[in-house]
Amino acid sequence: MSLKPYAIDHVQVTVPAVLEAVSIAFYEGVLGLSRIEKPEPLRARGGAWFQLADTQVHLSIEPDPQASQSKRHICYLVHDLAAARTVMAENDLEIEDEGTEPNGLKRFFIRDPARNKIEIAERPA
Repeated sequence: MSLKPYAIDHVQVTVPAVLEAVSIAFYEGVLGLSRIEKPEPLRARGGAWFQLADTQVHLSIEPDPQASQSKRHICYLVHDLAAARTVMAENDLEIEDEGTEPNGLKRFFIRDPARNKIEIAERPA
C-alpha cells in the first residue's frame, strides 16, 4: 500500500539566527511571497510564515541548518492519518513527534532514507 498524499501543505526552511532578517527580506521582497501571521504559540521562536497559493513556506531559526536532524521538512496532506500510520508501519518506518500543530493540523513525522524529515498531516474536518 502507498501513501498517496493529495497536496503539499507547507515547506519549512531553516536559517541560522544571524541570517533571519535577510532571509525574511529575501522571501518577502525578492520572491514576493505574502507574509502571514504565525500562530501565537510559535511567534516567540522567531522566523516567519509566507503564503503562496495553497502552500505555505515556514522560515524557522535553527542553530545548524545543515545538521542531519534538522527541522526543515515538507508537509504532505493525507485524507486519513490512521491509514498513513499503517503505511509507515508496513514499510518499517519510525514515526517521530506525533501530535497536533497549533494551527490544528494532526500530524506525525518520518525520515526518508537520506534522513530528510517529512511531515504527514491531516487537516481537521
